[in-house]
Amino acid sequence: MRLDPLYDTFVTRRLRGQKALAVLLDPDQLDQAGCERLLTLSEQYPIDYFFVGGSLVTTTHQATLIHFIKHRSSVPVLLFPSHSLHLDAQADGILLLSLISGRNPEFLIGQHVIAAPVLRQSGLQILPTGYMLVDTGRQTTASYMSGTTPLPYDKPAIAACTAMAGEQLGLRLIFLDGGSGALHPIAPAMISAVRAAVEVPVVVGGGINTTEKARAAFTAGADVLVVGNQIEKDPSFLADMAQLVHSFNATLAG
Repeated sequence: MRLDPLYDTFVTRRLRGQKALAVLLDPDQLDQAGCERLLTLSEQYPIDYFFVGGSLVTTTHQATLIHFIKHRSSVPVLLFPSHSLHLDAQADGILLLSLISGRNPEFLIGQHVIAAPVLRQSGLQILPTGYMLVDTGRQTTASYMSGTTPLPYDKPAIAACTAMAGEQLGLRLIFLDGGSGALHPIAPAMISAVRAAVEVPVVVGGGINTTEKARAAFTAGADVLVVGNQIEKDPSFLADMAQLVHSFNATLAG
């Protein structure tokens, strides 16, 4: 499978040691007014990616949301799907998630088989992603809907070996996620273990609601941080995160 420009950007940033910020937009939680406020903020406080999706998309807002973003912003939009029904060719690309932390074949390969012909025709840039759910203090929608047991919070060696296997299978990104509403962020020790185990970019999300937690994740080796819930609660948090990413990258450039 050919590599796409969006993936090249992930890799280039990774090789340069640059950090990136993605904002996760849940179509069930964000209306057009909220999206407009966020887009206005993102013009002032730049971000690198919009991830669009959720574990349980119950409305038809996704298509409208993506259409609105694409007409207002140049920030790449990546689908973050939990089901083959959640595809939309308006986006720039898709995180094609294989839930390698679980043992449910439906989310390892089943939904992918159903989606494959549609994806080929869609023109979406495809980023094969090893998706790893981590126990962060409470059951999340993602673990419930997938019927899988998250990785133990305090077992970084299991996470490292899982990520390594995903990379050996040809997955191009590793995504460590605590899930929406996580009580705790992914432990820095786990991020460090995964970072040491693989060469591909590492994406981390879930429970990042302070800049201190974000700084710890970046320092531990995360290449991309994903924030969602906290920005929905407090849009000004985007400014704090954008400044944190800028400070990391400015130090690198210096």
